[in-house]
Order: sequence, then C-alpha cells, then structure tokens
Amino acid sequence: IATWNVATAEPTDDISSLLQLDSQKSADLYAIGLQEVNAAPLRIVTDFVLEDPWSRLLMTTLAPKGYVKVTSVRMQGLLLLIFSRLVHLPFVRNIETTYTRTGILGYWGNKGAVSTRLSFYGLSLCFLNCHLAAHMEYASERVDEFKYILDAQSFSMENTPRVLDHRLVFWFGDLNFRIADHDLNFTHTAINNKEFHQLWPKDQLTLMKKKEEFLQEFEEGPLNFRPTYKYDLFSDSYDTSSKKRKPAWTDRILWRVKPKTPILEGGVEDDGVGREEVVQEQQQDTNPLKVKQDLYTCCMDYSISDHKPVLSIFNLELRKQYKSPLVLLYPEGEWSADLDAMVTYSIQEPFISSTWDWIGLYKVGFRSTLDYITYTWVKDDEVFYSDKLIKVYVSKDEIPVLGGECVLCYYSNNMKSIVGISDPFQVQQSKAAVEEGLVPENISGLDKKLAS
Repeated sequence: IATWNVATAEPTDDISSLLQLDSQKSADLYAIGLQEVNAAPLRIVTDFVLEDPWSRLLMTTLAPKGYVKVTSVRMQGLLLLIFSRLVHLPFVRNIETTYTRTGILGYWGNKGAVSTRLSFYGLSLCFLNCHLAAHMEYASERVDEFKYILDAQSFSMENTPRVLDHRLVFWFGDLNFRIADHDLNFTHTAINNKEFHQLWPKDQLTLMKKKEEFLQEFEEGPLNFRPTYKYDLFSDSYDTSSKKRKPAWTDRILWRVKPKTPILEGGVEDDGVGREEVVQEQQQDTNPLKVKQDLYTCCMDYSISDHKPVLSIFNLELRKQYKSPLVLLYPEGEWSADLDAMVTYSIQEPFISSTWDWIGLYKVGFRSTLDYITYTWVKDDEVFYSDKLIKVYVSKDEIPVLGGECVLCYYSNNMKSIVGISDPFQVQQSKAAVEEGLVPENISGLDKKLAS
C-alpha cells in the first residue's frame, strides 16, 4: 500500500522505489492512494478522455511485471488504484467503488475519501484513501470528517454494506494530523537525532485514538521514519519559507480487522435474538485471517511534492474460500483475421450472469480490464449452448490483422471483474493482409496499437 500527496506535480520518471519493485518477494496486490492530483478544470476533462498521467505511469510500470489494474476511482484530486497479479485476477471479485466529499460545504471534492471494496479469494477487503481537513487546530474536525465518511459510504453487497462491515479495512491517505505542543526547535532536534519516539505522545492521531473508541480498532505500525510533511520542493529540507511549518506525520497507513462478535451469554435465545452473532463468530473461526505488517516507512527518493510518500507491505495469511475460477474458456481452432472465430467456455460454479457480460480479447501484458483489443457479448453472440459448454462467435473483422500473443477474459458485469482467463494463445497474422501488402500505416488504429 502506498499513499502520496503529490501536490499537483506531474509524475516522476521512475516509481520503482515507491512500488518496491526490487524487493525479493513481489506483491500480490497493490493499493495506491494519491492526493492533490492536478484537478484543474481543463486537466480533469483531458484526464477523463485520455487517462490521467499518474494512472498511465503506474499501469505502464506494473503491466510488464505481470500486474493488471482491476479498478480505480477518482474524485477531483483524490485517486485510488488497485492492481493485482494476473494469476489472482479471477479471484478478485465483487468490486465496487465510491467516494465522499467533505471539503467546502461538501460540494467540492478537494477533501474527502475514495474507496474500493472487493473480495479476494472470499476475504472482504476495503481500501479507503482519505484527504482530511488541514491545519493544526482541526484535529477534532478531522475525526468528525472520518466519522462522516464511514457513515456516508455504502455498497450494494448485502453482507458488507458499510466500510466497517469488511473483514479487513485499510485506511490511508493525507490524514493531516499534526504534532501538537512541541515547538519547532524541539521537533527538529528529535528528528535530526532520529529520536522519533519523543514526538509520538504529541501526535494528534495518537491523542485522538485515546479519546475515540472507534479509532482504537485501527492499528498502525510505529512511526520509525521521518515526518513526511512539510518539505521544500526538490529537497530533503523541511519548510524554510517564512511560515516555517512544523514537520508532521500527515501521511499514514492504518488497518482494522473486524472484531469478532461476542457470543451472547447463555447462548441463542428461543426467539432467535443473537443467532446472527453466533453464526458470524463461527464463520470467522472457520475463516482465519492473520495480518502482519512487514514494512512501514516513508520514501525519501522523491522530492516533487512537499510531502514524502509513505508505503507499507502487509503479509496476509488467509484460507481461500474458492480455488478455481468461475469460468473456464479457450479459443477454438486457429485464430486470425481471415476467418470468423469461436470462444468455448464452461461455467465451473453457478453465479448470476448478465446480458452485459462479455468476453474480451487481450494482448498478453494488458494493463487494465478495459485494455481489450475487442470483445463479444456472451448472450448476443452465443451460437451454441449445452449443460457443459457454451460457444460464442467473434467476427473476423474484430481480430487484429497483425496477430500476436493474446488471452481471452470473461468479464462479469455484476461483479465488475474478470472471472475467467484463458491460457495464452497465438493469433496468427492475416495471410490475406500479407498478400495484399498491408502495412501498419494502412490498417486500423486498433491494429496500430497492437503493432506498437
């Protein structure tokens, strides 16, 4: 998980350090929360049409490493992206996103939260990227904003309609909590001597957790790194302007494992009161979850913002609730733009399908679920159906002329996720196109994209 207030800066050239790409063990999931992404009106329009530069950089960096963007959500300057290794993609299901405004009377999205909920092998996860009210004196207002966000956000999943209903919640972002009481000189001395523990008792989030019971359910690793705000641009020096703002750990990553619901004393009453609680307790016992934080630090390699990014690596130990994808699919016969093609698939476990479900043809190394070359509707283009197999037609006009190594993916509209992926296969170069002397400049833009 990474969080970074980028202060409207354009992306840096290299984010390998932030993503820990040189780590010996590669991550299974990435959750990347950004705040203060450039949200000028013209930029918002451009980003909507062309994709924002930060998302493009992250996808371009992670796709060659075998990661796919499963979803993203943006509200003005707040941006949250979730990536998964390709092997896990069919097991990242029931994806939903939402957002909550809290800035300027709640109408303008300069403050607030964006979130994503999903199921990972049956484990309900919620990622919450927040940007809360600024300034030293607003610690209580920040807590009130967070309460409002938790109350306001809702999802359609029956068993997890609210953020705190999820088995595991990650709460991160520019939470804007400051270091109270200590003067500037004392704070700088403690930082320079790496005696961060001297500042912890006056950290506002630590202080507020003592007052607010619901905050105590969120865990956080020790702040054994330099305060991440406020730095002079393009330097590792704290604010030298006339304001000389005091350093603070404004950028944080916390997590919460849903507490077990206590079994009522005396067991289940005859009228059924408490029955749901007992069932939830039993379910949690049969679905053990262990969460261990392996790293919590700031990344000093970047200076394009007055904030340093914060990153954390978590190790989750969980019992998979399902081990096979919902759909198995494969291409039938040889594929090329010379002949109409056929996709064969089978349903491995019953699920609620939709007329809006589709099968996409993707180039190997695709960046996101929407990065398909072409797609076919599973209902409209169905040509054969039996209890075991279903066949779907793909027009040769939709198949890339130049060919290439591809995969097929079944996208469930209800789950907003890919629930089946074929093995890689070769789409052959069109023989007719070769004979006619077609070159990339003369074929469709879609094929130009594949050629590049």
